[in-house]
Amino acid sequence: MFFNRKERAEAEAKYRDRLPPGQTVTLKWPVLHFGNVPNYGDLSTWDFYIWGKVARPKRFTWTEFSALPTRTQVSDMHCVTHWSKFDSTFEGIPIAEVMKYVELLPEASHVMIHADPGYTTNLPLKDFLDEDVMFVLKYEGQPLEPDHGYPTRLLVPKLYLWKSAKWVRGLEFMSGDRPGFWEQYGYHMHGDPWQEERHGTYVVETMQNVRANQ
Repeated sequence: MFFNRKERAEAEAKYRDRLPPGQTVTLKWPVLHFGNVPNYGDLSTWDFYIWGKVARPKRFTWTEFSALPTRTQVSDMHCVTHWSKFDSTFEGIPIAEVMKYVELLPEASHVMIHADPGYTTNLPLKDFLDEDVMFVLKYEGQPLEPDHGYPTRLLVPKLYLWKSAKWVRGLEFMSGDRPGFWEQYGYHMHGDPWQEERHGTYVVETMQNVRANQ
């Protein structure tokens, strides 16, 4: 539930040092996404691809992916729509465990996250490889609900939540940056809540530079 006015004031006082500018505290995890919620049914057909600026492409089946080592962590979430939720418990696969199967080429600098249904979002490698980034399998001890990304979603706690793509299906490593779905519609290319990087102009010159490097 959302706080009433008194409870919200108390919560915002409690989390004052952890609340980015322009955000309000909520107890609820609101559901926001583009497109319909995928229905996976039999996960024997689910797979996860890694390609782009890597020495060799890699494909995981669900059995292989879900068998990777997991850990539990407590993280905050900050949505570009101005809500923040604190101290949520996630269980998932640390990025480091996936990257054991990936040999990046020297020119790799960014990654495009590919997700269903046709969603993408971009990240610099320095953010993607942070130790608190994971592929979430469980929230508060339970498997993810379908509308929160079942069977797995990305979690990038340091950036706005649109970077934490639901229903992830692949990683495309890139030399240079390019915009994902929301970034093409004016969302910031980076998305740092503490800098209020909500919206930004995607400059034509940047696109030209990216194309020149492809």
